[in-house]
Formats: sequence, C-alpha cells, structure tokens
Amino acid sequence: MTRRNVTRCAITTLVAGTFLATSACGMSGGAGDVKEGEKTGKVAGRITFRTLQLKPMFTSYVQGVIDAFEKKYPDAEVAWEDVPGDGYNEKIVADAQAGALPDVVNLSTDSFQLLGDRGMLADVAKLDPEVAKEYVPGAWEQFKLPGRGDSVFAYPWYVTPEILTYNKDLFEKAGLDPAKPPTSVEQFFDYAEQIAAKSGGKYSAFMADPKGRLPGDWQKMGIPILNEKQDLFTFDTNKAVEWVERMKDLYAKGAMPKESLLKQDDINQLYGGGKIVFGPGSPGFVKDIKQNAPQIYANTQVANAVTGQLGHIGIYAQSLGIKKDTRHMDAATEFAKWLTNGPNQVEFSKQATIYPSNAIGLADPFFADRGDGKDAETLARAVGAEQLKTSALDANTPVQWTNQVGDVVVREMQKAIKGEQDARTAVKKAQEEANKLLAKTARQ
Repeated sequence: MTRRNVTRCAITTLVAGTFLATSACGMSGGAGDVKEGEKTGKVAGRITFRTLQLKPMFTSYVQGVIDAFEKKYPDAEVAWEDVPGDGYNEKIVADAQAGALPDVVNLSTDSFQLLGDRGMLADVAKLDPEVAKEYVPGAWEQFKLPGRGDSVFAYPWYVTPEILTYNKDLFEKAGLDPAKPPTSVEQFFDYAEQIAAKSGGKYSAFMADPKGRLPGDWQKMGIPILNEKQDLFTFDTNKAVEWVERMKDLYAKGAMPKESLLKQDDINQLYGGGKIVFGPGSPGFVKDIKQNAPQIYANTQVANAVTGQLGHIGIYAQSLGIKKDTRHMDAATEFAKWLTNGPNQVEFSKQATIYPSNAIGLADPFFADRGDGKDAETLARAVGAEQLKTSALDANTPVQWTNQVGDVVVREMQKAIKGEQDARTAVKKAQEEANKLLAKTARQ
C-alpha cells in the first residue's frame, strides 16, 4: 500500500495535477512579487481561516479551538469559512491571482506546492526558527520545496500513515501465516502469487491500481525516482522493469481483479465482501470495515506497512499555509500553531481517524494503547502512531511526481501489464514522458 492509497482514505484529498495545469493560466511572478508580512509582537487583528469539508461533522471541534484562541488573545478574531471539495483547487488559484488568499489556509501535500512555488506562502521556518522540533520530522519536511533550502511553507496539521491490513482467514486458506505479513514488495508479490494459486478465482490478493502503487513500490525496492539534483526522473532501471514484469504475471494469474487495472473499484466493498485479501493501508479504512462489514472486521489483521529497502513509511499530511503578505502575521502564525499544538491535535484525532503531526500530541497515551491486541481498530491506531515516529521525507511521494506525471507513467504501465507492450519499453517511455512534464513545469 502506498501514500496515494492513503490519501483516498483521508478526510480531504486535493489533486496536484489541477493546480499545475492551472498554473499556466495567468498566475505569474515569484517570491519577489509579494512582500512578506512582518511580526509586530502583538497577536491582534481579524484573520480569515479556510478549511476543506470539515462542516458539519467537525464544526463543534473547530469552533471550540477558535473560541479558546480568541479567549487567550482577546485582540484577535478568527473568521472561519469551510468550503466544499468540488472546485477547491480552482478557488485557491483564483483567490491567489486576485490577492484574496485567506490568512490561514488548509492545504495538502499536493496543493501547497503551487502557492509556495509562486511565492504566495510565508516561510514558517524563517518566522519560527525553533518550531520545527515540535513536529514529526517527516511531516515538517513535507512542506519544503526543491531548491528552496530549509524553507518550509506550511505548518503540518493532521497526518495519515501507512499500515498493512489483511484478511487473516483468507491468508490462512492460502497457506500463509497471519503472524508473518510481508515486509518487502517482492515478498508481497510472492504472497499474492500464492493467494492467486490457492483461491480458485474466488478472491484476489490486491488491487492492480498502478497509480496507487507508484512511486511507492519503486521507492521501497530501492529504485531511484530522481537524480541528486531532483530535476530529472531516473526510475528507468532493471528493478523497475522487474516490477512491471511481476505485475503482468500476477495480473494474468488472477492475483488482482481484472477491472482494477483500468479503473478505481470500491476496495471497501470488495474487501468487505471477502473478495480481496489486502485492504487499503489506512487506519480509517479499518474503522469503516468495523461499521459496514463486522464479519470481515473480525477477521481483519493489522501490521506494519511494507517498507522494503526504504526501511520506513510514507505519510500523507494536511497543513496550514500562511498568506505571505497577511497584515496580521502574529495572529495568523499563532493561530496556526494553536490549531496544530499537541492537545488540540489529540482531541481532533479522537474524533476522526487521523494522527497529530505534533510530536507531543503523538506521544499521548491514546496512541500507544494496543488494548488486548485483538481489536483491529485499536491496534491500527497504535501501529500507525509507532510508525509515524520513524517516517521520513524520502518515503513520501516527491512533489515532482504530480498527478500529471502519475497519469503518463500509469498509462505505460497499464499497457505493459495487459501485454500490449514489453516492460522495458513501458518504463523507458514512462520516464521520457515524465521528464518532459518535469521540464515543462520548470519553465513555467
């Protein structure tokens, strides 16, 4: 399971490709075009705060955090707006073009890049040099940009880690030991082959979904995604070719649902119906299965995510960006830190299946409790939290791997997995197309 699978199970999912496609439509200029706001030492003024699809489910929580902040800082006022997911990317871009970005804005690891590249977000590492130590390193580092040194352009908010979920009953029927889950991509594929051989076509091992599996699988196999300068894709290797050939073989043997190669099936429905062994690598998924398929939930096992040569997991993070030229920098930054502090993130995590990016919050006993070790939801929370402590930037999807890059890579992988072209040609063509897009983005 890879980071992009995790994003589908997070509360909010923004798409980088839409941002990058829109960037050519008139939003120009760099960091020098917008003068950075300055701190005055006084937390005061009216700031705007935008979230994505948190109302009405989390209205009470967010409003409570705002009320407490305004009580602590009586000269500050927070105007909260929550917007729907449809058209969110376009709205952010339009607001940036019009100089109407909110003072504090909810951004994902995908969506912050465009605004950061165009110099629309404040460098929070510069504003708060000591604040980095308050966050999980993997989350803090996600909001850096290539070529911008140690600058960080958003405060990490809540995060979602990878875990491994699987149906232990089907595991055993395939002759596998539920106590020994796969730890590498290669072993995962070995298990999938055995499952396909033993299932008699009654169930599959995992979803094909190349867009969800890449570049995560390649990273875990030790395949270099980018060169050292981070300006060229370099995944055209023998290892990548081996991955494609293995996927093709497994697909032919029935290890994956045939339709999952070309479209996103409802994996919750397939897993909940006992038609697939490995579920999505998200703690939130476990909670859904508990509610919607209790019989399958009773047979659900949770383990550490497959890490392979990488040795650690990727994470998906939401963040709070600060409008670079906000008139109330003190209020904006203090509110962002207030919302992302330990206690407030722990409280949010108790209401939603998410985790704190704040290191103190993550250390709360709530995340260490494994119960009796038998309840999958409780165990998933503990496993995810433990892995977050060792998350690192190189386990996450590079910002250069946009949705557009993912699309061109997937197109070639699909052809090869279906047998329409050989694996080596597929990887070569994918890298060529990906580098064309990377070069085009660099010119914009």
